[in-house]
Amino acid sequence: EGAELATGGSRRGIAVSTLAEARFFAAGGFDDILYAVPVPRCRLPECAELARRLREFQVLVDSAEGLQLLLQHPLPAGKRWLVWLKLDCGNARAGIRPTDPEAPALARAIALGSPDLVTLVGVYAHCGNTYGCGDTAAVQAIARDTTAAVMEFVTA
Repeated sequence: EGAELATGGSRRGIAVSTLAEARFFAAGGFDDILYAVPVPRCRLPECAELARRLREFQVLVDSAEGLQLLLQHPLPAGKRWLVWLKLDCGNARAGIRPTDPEAPALARAIALGSPDLVTLVGVYAHCGNTYGCGDTAAVQAIARDTTAAVMEFVTA
């Protein structure tokens, strides 16, 4: 009920951190779900099943290896992997640093490499480094730094 309220009844545009959550929301009629974890090889079959079933099941990629994994496991005709490039803007859990020399090449490879198999939806950053903040000002500083890093990367 909370997710339906949060989406204004559209049941679209949610992010989940586990595939159990994705399956739960899919069973409840949500058809636009982002799995907000770079796809691990062991979870690829589950991700592929959700991608086949839902209108938009989106995944994160943070490496050339992750992209290759998707390319080596194409979805059926009429479906493509919907991919967000995961940027690490200070969280240090997952993602490629926006300042990494390989990051622009990875973005281009997702966007232009195999458009019949993969579509670049956008870039994604998670400010998990705010969890240890002691006050609002510290959270806002991290949010500003993350926004600046993402915008700089996208502009470049």
